[in-house]
Amino acid sequence: MLESIVARFDAPIRYAFAYGSGVFEQDGYGALSPVTATSPQEPEKTTASTRQQKPMMDFMFAVTHPAHFHSINMQQFPSHYPLHARLFGSSYVSKIQEFGPGVWFNTYIPMNDVVCLDSVQFNKHYRTSQQTIKYGVTTVDNLCSDLLNWNTLYLAGRMHKPLRIIKDDARVRLTQQVNLVSAVRAALLTLPENFSETDLFERIAGISYGGDPRMLLPAENRGKVGNIVRMQAPQFKELYHRLVVGLPGVHWPIRESRVQQDGSPKARAAHLRKLPKELLERVRRNYAMRLDNVVELQADEGVYWVHLAGDDDLPKVLIQGEIPTLCR
Repeated sequence: MLESIVARFDAPIRYAFAYGSGVFEQDGYGALSPVTATSPQEPEKTTASTRQQKPMMDFMFAVTHPAHFHSINMQQFPSHYPLHARLFGSSYVSKIQEFGPGVWFNTYIPMNDVVCLDSVQFNKHYRTSQQTIKYGVTTVDNLCSDLLNWNTLYLAGRMHKPLRIIKDDARVRLTQQVNLVSAVRAALLTLPENFSETDLFERIAGISYGGDPRMLLPAENRGKVGNIVRMQAPQFKELYHRLVVGLPGVHWPIRESRVQQDGSPKARAAHLRKLPKELLERVRRNYAMRLDNVVELQADEGVYWVHLAGDDDLPKVLIQGEIPTLCR
């Protein structure tokens, strides 16, 4: 189904993924996404109430030349763009896209005649339906930069959680692995020596929500991180287990739910020094304002990082404000 939606776009897309509650079932939603297959004994019910509760599907497209993409896409799907964007043209849209996290969104887009697997005869028959989608457009350069450096965490944070890759790209695949390991390192620095895999998954999933003021609003689901992890724990483990056990000083047997890590300042410093550039710079600035509580950066940086890694306030620094706030 996801492939059939992306295949509808004539404009060239180098990398595409789908994410969110419309693709992965989350606790708290009354209806399953069409992507979630039901068993032959329990055919999908398409009542009016389930259609209303069905979440919108979220996509992200990474392209090489945004002006070229929007030019073709605006001709194929003019209704996807607001009137002012159509009046000013694709060059205007690509320029606006450069601001902030570097993403242009088209929202509440109805896609008709979407091909789905039939939930009763799963292997043989297909059906069509209408699906409402939202899709963001960014550049491959911007995506890879955020994955490596956590410039805004807007894209990198989304990709910390399970997603469905629809079009793959070798460059993005490599930088995404760096992004996932960075998320593990940041989470480990905020966790004790012994913790559960659920603690790890919730800490990773919560990185992109840290400092987001919308999480404080009544309209926002404050338990969203817990909802995501509860319903997607197997996907989180499949995504992160191999990366976690590949780090020195971390012990996590595949059939166990408890994780152990070396909590010594030296081991923690090894994680700290390899955090993304933007986050690491924020940590250094935070400690620079408390010179009475930190060793000055010396020619031998090892002493400096071991001292920071052993500070009891480091988890607080990472959780409460030093992770970029433009992130969700």
